Amino acid sequence: MAISRELKYAKLDELYLDAKNPRLGRHDSDGNLSQKDILGLMRSWVLDELAESYLESGFWTHEALLVVGEELEEKLRLVVIEGNRRLAALKYLRDAYHEEEVPRKWQTLIQDTQATEEHFNKLFNEIPYIQVDSREEVESFLGFRHVTGIKQWRTEQKAQYIAKLIEQGMSYEEVMRKIGSRTSTVRQHYISYRLLVQMEDSVRDFSVEDARGRFSVMYLSLRTQGVRTYLNIDILANEQTAKSPVPRTHIDALTDFARWLFGTQEQSPLFTDSRRVDDFGRMLENDQTLRYLKENTNPDFEYASQLAGGAERKIVQRLNEAANNIELVSGRVQHHQDSEEIREAIKRLGIDVETLLNFFPSIREELEAREKEN
Repeated sequence: MAISRELKYAKLDELYLDAKNPRLGRHDSDGNLSQKDILGLMRSWVLDELAESYLESGFWTHEALLVVGEELEEKLRLVVIEGNRRLAALKYLRDAYHEEEVPRKWQTLIQDTQATEEHFNKLFNEIPYIQVDSREEVESFLGFRHVTGIKQWRTEQKAQYIAKLIEQGMSYEEVMRKIGSRTSTVRQHYISYRLLVQMEDSVRDFSVEDARGRFSVMYLSLRTQGVRTYLNIDILANEQTAKSPVPRTHIDALTDFARWLFGTQEQSPLFTDSRRVDDFGRMLENDQTLRYLKENTNPDFEYASQLAGGAERKIVQRLNEAANNIELVSGRVQHHQDSEEIREAIKRLGIDVETLLNFFPSIREELEAREKEN
């Protein structure tokens, strides 16, 4: 990888935010945003925590920015490929220092700091960076760092980055080796990303912003057999087939799926908790539940879950948990026969078991027969 070993320094105005940064999202990272627009989008990226560190300790050289020389605004510029949050924090900090219009928290940072004028001059005029020959030269590093490594992007950002590599001609296996992930994970990210693109192209009354914010829910839902079957998605599809994961015969199903998962202008999403994707998948495997979901403008998730057998599964789960807990204590309880609290708890348990057995007389008869045999 052609990354220079030479550490260089630049003034803040000589460094440019990356308009193609995947963290900006697919619709904003098209390279056409102005520096002001990018900074505005990054406003909510918890930049003030970085700024506090800069005011206290300066800009550490081991956090040097990775930059590439690219033509921007008809001139060759130093565009930051890795370290955009660091650069944005410095830009907000400088605006606050010069009393320009910034959010109140930045004004407070400047007012409360003990940093000297000399400290600020160094902070804004001696920013460490390392230059790379091209974006391609740093992609392996970025892929490992943000897809697999310790500073991971959100699911949508990972998927967008993986899709970019595949659409540049790489295979799943090549991407896997490049970023240090598993082939199955690479494939699912790509299919999820292409599914979102297909929704945007095929589904009316579809909120891209809502889908973007809940991309991870869609990604997780593809792990369920119900979703894959309903949309007729082949989770093992090759790169070419995965480009349009839902066949034309199932576009109506895709419209329903988008409505339930992300909502519309008039309808709320069916659910928002990613922990419920398994329940959602089971709903799509149940004909009665599917009819209910399709026939109602604002279906109720809990009712739909019950139609799909969700209530029974919860009861089974809780009964098994209770049985496991009893098995856990049964080998120890004999050592506490004088405990009044334990006696009361066992009494309560006995009453509850008696109540349950009243609903299942055949089980009571079976247990009584077993007791007589013993």
